[in-house]
Amino acid sequence: MKFQEDNPGGITRADIVVGIPSYNEAAGIAGPAEQAAIGLKEYFPDMTCVLVNCDNTSSDGTSRAFMDAPSHGIPKIAIYTPRGIRGKGNNLKNLFRKVLELDAKAAVVIEGNLKSVTPMWIKNLAGPIFKDFAFVSPLYVRHKYDGTITNNIAYPLTRCLYGRRVRQPIGGDCAFSGTMAGVFLKSPLWDEDVGQFGIDIWMSTVAVNEGLPICQAFLGRPKLSTTKPRDPALDVGTMFRYMVITLFNLMEAFEHKWITTKWSKPTAIFGFDTTDVEQPPDLRVTRDRLYMKFREGFNAYWDLYRTLFSSENLQKVREIASLDMDHFEMPVPVWARILFDCALCYHRKLIDRTRLIEVLVPLFYGMTLSFVNKTEGMSSQQAEEFLEDMCLVFEQSKPYLTYRWSQ
Repeated sequence: MKFQEDNPGGITRADIVVGIPSYNEAAGIAGPAEQAAIGLKEYFPDMTCVLVNCDNTSSDGTSRAFMDAPSHGIPKIAIYTPRGIRGKGNNLKNLFRKVLELDAKAAVVIEGNLKSVTPMWIKNLAGPIFKDFAFVSPLYVRHKYDGTITNNIAYPLTRCLYGRRVRQPIGGDCAFSGTMAGVFLKSPLWDEDVGQFGIDIWMSTVAVNEGLPICQAFLGRPKLSTTKPRDPALDVGTMFRYMVITLFNLMEAFEHKWITTKWSKPTAIFGFDTTDVEQPPDLRVTRDRLYMKFREGFNAYWDLYRTLFSSENLQKVREIASLDMDHFEMPVPVWARILFDCALCYHRKLIDRTRLIEVLVPLFYGMTLSFVNKTEGMSSQQAEEFLEDMCLVFEQSKPYLTYRWSQ
């Protein structure tokens, strides 16, 4: 399906494309667009570059705000999904097409609502592509309680499954080669969830399993959007559903890869010479709300938990539910087996997948509270080391998954 586009400069080829996916981001898109233009101008002056806004036909004038942003001599293109078609994934599918159409060597993706993008981000993301890497994942400075879905699910689970330590597999900002754009576009694993907000975990997982070189780019600054830092006790939102469902779908698609993978290995990091490093803003966690949501969900879904979990895991969850808030702890081996049991349930189609996400969410709140309680007095570095130990427990617990999966 050919996308609509505005291409006032008549651009037909480019070495580097910076794509900015958006939906109703008129208030914030000018900032990342200008910073990307400065980065291209400063760090890639001898290359042909273009900025591309990949939009869901926003109603607030997003593409006009993008086109009006200072461009510092870098041309711009705006492309659109058809009216009524939403989702970051659908925007990026248009970007894959445009990258191939322009015969670009490298593409960088920057989210349209960020206020923390700097020109250095463009350098650190795009640079490795010209050193023969096919996919570059972001590495941000983050508050220890920011990115709880990443910390408690996406990172430890993908690391233990596929054997690569990619710290921010749903980071949102990334880079890929023209070759990888072709791989993404032709993949038979695309579905509706990927077209929405399963796209980030999908790109990372496909890239890891394609056998092409991947790395991470240190971006120095925290990832800050135009909204305030999000309390982990707030509702998880639709992204949680799309990410988890996509992750479980990909487990089935790449079963032949992960079933024999036993341990993880590091992934190269570029950009540690970055001087523009700053600490993330403080993030307050409403612990009593996390506790309440865990308790309410546990009581509501107890009968389903009896269906989903092994008898040993069920008993552990029951014991955890008896703890008060201040002493609440979900041991990491139990949490790993909870996720493994949910993946097995999905694989065996024991309950509707939407229902499966509903029953997982309260347990996720419980694990988030446990992480907060365990790391409350820790520095960010100490909390990061605690998370690395968590991931090692996932890897050690993996035989539980592989044995039951094959039964």
